[in-house]
Amino acid sequence: MPAPLMPIATNTDLPDHADCVVIGAGIVGVSAAYWLARAGMKVVLLEKGRVGAEQSSRNWGWCRQQNRDARELPLSTKSLSLWEDMAADIGADLGFRRCGLLYLSDDPAEIDGWAAWGRFARGEGVDTRMLTAAEATERGAATGKGWAGGVWSPTDGTADPARAAPLIAKGVMQHGGTVIQMCAARGIETEGGAVSAVITERGVIRTPRVVMSGGAWASSFLNQSGIFFPQASVRSSILSVAPGAEGLPPALHTAAASVTRRGDGGHTLAISGRSNLDPTPGAVRGARHFLPMFAKRWRSLSPGGLQAWRAGFETRATWALDRETPMERMRILDPRPSERLVAETLDRARRLLPALREVPVQASWAGYIDSTPDGVPVIDADIGIPGLTLAAGLSGHGFGIGPGVGHLVADLILGREPIIETAQYRLARFDGSQWGKVAKF
Repeated sequence: MPAPLMPIATNTDLPDHADCVVIGAGIVGVSAAYWLARAGMKVVLLEKGRVGAEQSSRNWGWCRQQNRDARELPLSTKSLSLWEDMAADIGADLGFRRCGLLYLSDDPAEIDGWAAWGRFARGEGVDTRMLTAAEATERGAATGKGWAGGVWSPTDGTADPARAAPLIAKGVMQHGGTVIQMCAARGIETEGGAVSAVITERGVIRTPRVVMSGGAWASSFLNQSGIFFPQASVRSSILSVAPGAEGLPPALHTAAASVTRRGDGGHTLAISGRSNLDPTPGAVRGARHFLPMFAKRWRSLSPGGLQAWRAGFETRATWALDRETPMERMRILDPRPSERLVAETLDRARRLLPALREVPVQASWAGYIDSTPDGVPVIDADIGIPGLTLAAGLSGHGFGIGPGVGHLVADLILGREPIIETAQYRLARFDGSQWGKVAKF
């Protein structure tokens, strides 16, 4: 079933021209369009389905610095303040709260890893606090057991996946931008080798700038223009329970399960890293690029089925721009969750937190998490076609850093000083030398 999502009314008329067209209205696309519109650009944001209906409403809602890859950490830190900035400017509650994130463990190796990351992060100005066994047990009192240690990151927090992207899209319109739902972008046109227009199912928009922020659809879309973007996806299944469980931490991670308070007072339950691997044509073609990553993660991945193949979001086929495309045949990626994983998650969470035993399940859903070979996004305005910018491959980390990614995209397009260094996000890094590697701290 679809994840909970706030519906919004958007524009219906397709403009014939724009300063920039943003394709894909997940958290990255709405944020990029927002910052561009706020800077005074005439922006059109296109969404083939509903704003925020894919992975941007299907995640945990965490906005964290804790345990980030070193290359993402500056963007994570910037994004925390941008969440607050955007909410104040839009005049709406995006659900963002610096409620703190709590990590608990009985595994000495895991605790040592958190401590090593903390030594690096504190040097970068991050407030991350190691917990003794007594402190971890006190903060984890809702579990009813003792813990060997943990981490508390008090300035991190959560936002509401059901509301954030739709409300930021409203902010785009408040700043004069145009948001159009149920309108797929089929491809781009070029003149003199540079972007000149976007072809949609409803007509043509003349524009010199395009942002591809289509999440799991990005690779197949770019393939139409001869650009290879290594991308693979896994299917993650989670569930929510009704309000009623009191005294739980707002956001808790353990190896057994992770639990997050939702905006309605219920809780989202998940097992970190556990996913199903559904084969797709794109994944088969790019398998060699992802071997190092899959070699590290194989214990947490289970074989999937053919629903991703049928959905068409990682097709390697080309399509005609005057005919129906895969994006129109599959408006919203709404895969079936793994019943086995949902049942295991519920069992683990109720064992971990006794208060959850008394509340019923609300819903369960799944989503496709798109990833790059090194687990770090691509945010790049120099990918082979002048005027075309890519912001995708958020690798399961995108919701929390979405505002920062959008701001960085706007910086690149507007030619202003970027909020952080951008070299680590270049598409050209995938020349074979960095696949599967992670930054050291």
